[in-house]
Amino acid sequence: MKGLRRALDRMEPLFMQGGRYERFHALYEMVDTLFYSPPDVTRHAPHVRDAIDLKRVMITVVFAVMPALMVGMWNTGYQGNMALASMGLEDIGGWRATALALLGAGYDPNSLYDCVMQGFVFFIPIYVVTMAAGGFWEVLFAAVRNHEVNEGFFVTSMLYALILPANIPLWQVAVGISFGVVVGKEVFGGTGKNFLNPALVGRAFLYFAYPAQISGDAVWTTVDGYSGATALGISAIDGMAGIADSGITWMQAFLGQVPGSIGETSTIACLIGGAMLIYTGIASWRIIVAVFLGLIIPSLIFSGVVSENPMMSMPWYWHIALGGFAFGAVFMATDPVSAAQTDTGKWVFGLLIGFLTWLIRVINPAFPEGIMLAILLANVFAPVIDHFVIQANIKRRIKRSV
Repeated sequence: MKGLRRALDRMEPLFMQGGRYERFHALYEMVDTLFYSPPDVTRHAPHVRDAIDLKRVMITVVFAVMPALMVGMWNTGYQGNMALASMGLEDIGGWRATALALLGAGYDPNSLYDCVMQGFVFFIPIYVVTMAAGGFWEVLFAAVRNHEVNEGFFVTSMLYALILPANIPLWQVAVGISFGVVVGKEVFGGTGKNFLNPALVGRAFLYFAYPAQISGDAVWTTVDGYSGATALGISAIDGMAGIADSGITWMQAFLGQVPGSIGETSTIACLIGGAMLIYTGIASWRIIVAVFLGLIIPSLIFSGVVSENPMMSMPWYWHIALGGFAFGAVFMATDPVSAAQTDTGKWVFGLLIGFLTWLIRVINPAFPEGIMLAILLANVFAPVIDHFVIQANIKRRIKRSV
């Protein structure tokens, strides 16, 4: 590593102001700080010195999402291998079948290695395309503005890749992340100035622009031509009876052994990641708890209501285990930029997300998921929520001083 440090130091003058490659300083700085801590530190009062910086925060979030990623890759392969067995097919075909053969992986749904490797060959291309397309826009805007390349994109890229179905066309992956980065973040000034979650903006764009490849019954497994609805899709039509008929148990849904986007299916994996983020102080426990309460409370209130709507009777414990609810509550709603900033505002913000998720799932059967739109809508209202909380605090302080 000393050799790398010397090489970077020799190249540094070329990228500084007046150097031959001055316009590419953002790219040099990104590579340099990827391997080494930034040299700029505060040494005197009144600044607070801390060992953590934005890069370390982002790395912690990436580590926290690893359980969801690992379970997601296994489940992707498991669902694919089960589909192959039911259709009587020997392999998935295409270059991925060749890659699996080179990796020594087969198509046994009972084999942990076979399932993880199949999930691996589907996830990695999605992530590579996400990094290439989104990274291009990040570097381009950083170069034009003469800013540093922000490490926040590492988290955005990981979260975005995990909320997509495994067999989504790769060109749509590039289009979605491009829209999320450019329209969801850069047009507002970049990291720290966006009021919407960029990963969700990209996912929402794909949902409305290409609904056939991002929703329905035929997009949730790695096998072309196989139709398998998610548990939420089944319940939106046939209610809890439909889930029972499908053979899906609550424990399967809680562990993540159900069709869905790559990293969203396992509630337990998301909660493990959430515990890590709360322990390190990166995520707000108030938001996470409030999101869960916002979904659980109306589910309890209306669970006894007699209705022709099949979603009205879904118990709260099924709600929190299905779809991407836990993933959204832990990793998306807690985005420190687009979420509410005040303590009271975080409670209101989280409750709003949970309630909107329940409302969309129950009232709008055409969109059974709910959490994605709920977070984006709450992002829009977050500044207003904080404004009223601050104004209320000001009024209370004025009254105390009178």
